[in-house]
Formats: sequence, C-alpha cells, structure tokens
Amino acid sequence: MRRLATPFALALLLALLAGCASTGGTAMPPLRTEASVDLERYMGRWWVIANVPYFAERGKVATADVYALREDGRIANTYVYRKAFDKPEKSMNGVATVVPGTNNAQWRIAFYGGLVKADLLVMEVAPDYSWALIGHPKRKLAWIFAREQTMDEALYQRLRARFADWGYDPETISKVPQLAEQAGQPGFQ
Repeated sequence: MRRLATPFALALLLALLAGCASTGGTAMPPLRTEASVDLERYMGRWWVIANVPYFAERGKVATADVYALREDGRIANTYVYRKAFDKPEKSMNGVATVVPGTNNAQWRIAFYGGLVKADLLVMEVAPDYSWALIGHPKRKLAWIFAREQTMDEALYQRLRARFADWGYDPETISKVPQLAEQAGQPGFQ
C-alpha cells in the first residue's frame, strides 16, 4: 500500500505545484516558443545539466530524460535519476504528446497514467542538437539539457543567461550533479 501512496502523493503535489505556479508576482503572458524541433533528432538521452530546483527533482543526481518515438505518434518519456551516487538508478515513465501547430516545440507530458500532467516548451535547441533549453508556460520551471553528461562552464553560463530573455530569473537555475565530484560544489544543487 505504501508503494501506491508514494506515487499518488507525488502526483498530488505536482498537480498542486502546477496549479500554484506563478511568475513571482509579475503578471506576464504565458511563455511561448518560436523553436522548431526535428523530433527524430531530438529523441534519445538528454542529461539534465541544470534546472529550477523543485521538490520532484531536488536532491536527485545523474538525472536524464530519455525520449523515444512510439508507434502511435506519441513520445515515451523516461526520467532516470539516482537519489545519491552510491544508490541504484531509478526511473519514472511518462508519455508526451506534441501539441499540433507548435513546430513540435510544445509537449504535454503525463506521468502516473495521466494523474500528473505538465506542459513543456522547447525554447531553443542547438543546430547540432547538442543542447536544448526547456521552459514551462508559467515560467516556474526550466531546464538545460545536453547530450553529454557535462558542459563547458562558459557555454553553461551563456545558456543560463538566455532564460532572462524569456522572463526568468537565471539565478533560480542551478546545476544538477552528474558526476560524484560535482556534489556539494558551488553552483550545484
């Protein structure tokens, strides 16, 4: 029974977070994207280099999102993580649907059989698909993804600063430890 209660509690908390998300008191229109995403190139493993920490991802290490096109046209979304570097890898499975008319840049993702849903926006993707910037319509959440597990510091700082162009406070974005030696270092969660 406890195993069932934990996913349900997480689903309830995510739903509350989505309902309470704000832009920090500033009335701003919902975030929109002009990006165009080639879904086949976008599939695969994306390491979570940084994010706006929130309860569902806070404290996780070696995190990644893995995407795969499904036969029904939707996208399998597997979030992989560790609770600590000496702990086993775990995962959560979701399904994403691309919102029509968005150049494949807006996704609706559902976890736990649809109990938890979120809209995500691919704000920008590198021409070679080596990194991507992900936002949320209410600007409460943001992610920096990369194909490699680590990122050059100068590139990271440039990408982090780009979120200001979309109405985010870049200072709210922190690195996710991907390697054990990064844990506890300045700038990391």
